[in-house]
Amino acid sequence: MGKDLVFKALRHEKTDEVPWVPFAGVHAGKLKGYTAEEVLTDSDKLFESLMEVYKLYVPDGMTTLFDLQVEAEILGCDLLWAKDNPPSVKTHPLHGEKKIPCRCQIPDENSGRLPMILDVMRRIKAEIGDKVALYGLICGPFTLASHLRGSDIFMDMIKDPDYVAGLIEFCGEIAIKMADMYIEAGMDVIAVVDPLVSQISPKHIDRLLAPTFTSVFDFIKGKGVYSCFFVCGNATKQIESMCKMHPDGISVDENVELARAKAITDQYNITIGGNIPLTTTMLYGSQQDNMKCVIDLLDNLGHQNLIISPGCDMPYDTPIENTIAAAQAVKTPDAVREMIRNYQSVRFDDINVIIPDYNNLDKVLIEIFALDPEQCAACTYMVNIVTDNFNDIKDIADLEVYKYNIKEDIARTMKMGITNLPTMCINGEPKWVSLIPGKEELISEVRKAYDLLK
Repeated sequence: MGKDLVFKALRHEKTDEVPWVPFAGVHAGKLKGYTAEEVLTDSDKLFESLMEVYKLYVPDGMTTLFDLQVEAEILGCDLLWAKDNPPSVKTHPLHGEKKIPCRCQIPDENSGRLPMILDVMRRIKAEIGDKVALYGLICGPFTLASHLRGSDIFMDMIKDPDYVAGLIEFCGEIAIKMADMYIEAGMDVIAVVDPLVSQISPKHIDRLLAPTFTSVFDFIKGKGVYSCFFVCGNATKQIESMCKMHPDGISVDENVELARAKAITDQYNITIGGNIPLTTTMLYGSQQDNMKCVIDLLDNLGHQNLIISPGCDMPYDTPIENTIAAAQAVKTPDAVREMIRNYQSVRFDDINVIIPDYNNLDKVLIEIFALDPEQCAACTYMVNIVTDNFNDIKDIADLEVYKYNIKEDIARTMKMGITNLPTMCINGEPKWVSLIPGKEELISEVRKAYDLLK
């Protein structure tokens, strides 16, 4: 049974098969013809969509909701809704006001969209909870703190780390409360999803994040369920710090070389999950591309302490046949390995893109190569640090944002030799790779680059 297979993987037992956990967030709605906003606000539509995921993709484990803005909305952040993406945070209640929210703001079962979410969790548990491991996803404390404070938090980390630690501790209390409600609603695995962890140094993680995150994971385990730590971006340098926070599993995206990361997680006997590329493979690839990706992962990583899944929340428009192909490769690897024995993957480098003449610019060109600024929190905050401060540099700089869910932008990213997202370049030179600069650092680098143009 799929549920038991996931449990065995998270207990670090040897298994003959590897679990398959598709992260079909808003894509679940696409299966039934619903928009992202519909499936994230309507209990019947969400339940219907989740049942379709179960029917089509034969998951061993599945997420019930992939929306990192649930807690932020409850705490007063305005959201920007989209038809094919989860909502993004539009306003930050603590922007320009350095304080810790009142504990009276910690959510309960009647807060925000929680009545709808908890209702669906209970219904899906009753329907298929004996067959599939159900994942309840909560927003990690650092990303939630960033939602509240905005891009100011990155400067706070340097100038007032004690304030950041206090804000993260408050957000950790919210994470514990959310986990408790989701566990009561029947979730088998609580995933702490914190994309921005990959954007800060291990030193800052160990000092500012580790105590709170560790308490969250210890609480989850103390309730008798499993825990996972989801992070986006190139989190290779952060993997060991994440392991020390005591999760049962860690999930990473395509920015991380899974074999390299697994060598670290294996030292701590932690299960790793991932990391089928979201756009180049799942969205724009063929069925054979998806099969080959899964087989390569299985052949390179073995079976123990491994869960196969997309790198993050699947794109809304992911072709159904591609996800079915990935599932087939996980379930019947020997047969699929023979099917793709001579297959060559799709290429993007034959798309014609024009690279700017960086030596003859009138203004500094800031280029951000992102996965998807509307969906990827790390990408959003890298874009925001520029747009929030653009008035200070608009006379000397231009900004371009490239999205890895657009074929031409994929080709541009490859042509530029960008291998980790998000990355910010100044006049063609990568300056911040999976790291978000502070305001003063950003403006200083732009002004130095402008001086060189004159």
